[in-house]
Amino acid sequence: MKHRSMFLAGAAIGYVFGTKAGRERYEQIKRVSRQMSENPNVQEAAEKLRNKGGEFAGVAKERAGGLASSAKQKMPEQMPGRHKADDQLAARRPSEEPIVRPG
Repeated sequence: MKHRSMFLAGAAIGYVFGTKAGRERYEQIKRVSRQMSENPNVQEAAEKLRNKGGEFAGVAKERAGGLASSAKQKMPEQMPGRHKADDQLAARRPSEEPIVRPG
């Protein structure tokens, strides 16, 4: 029982000192980050990065649109198990069941 109470007391003291040190470190990091964000050089660099990011996003959007339209055109040709011959047979005999090939 004595060991348990000593352990709990040590854990409580460690917790109190740890949280105090942790809070002080947090405040220090917060203070430094605020100073950096208010620096004009950092603000200028951030603005340049935002502009470049916007340019890249625009180019990516254009390319994605082009790829999507070409994928729609190519997709029926590249579907596994689908053949042009099947489409032609189905077009000739619309009243019959389509031919289903295994596999």
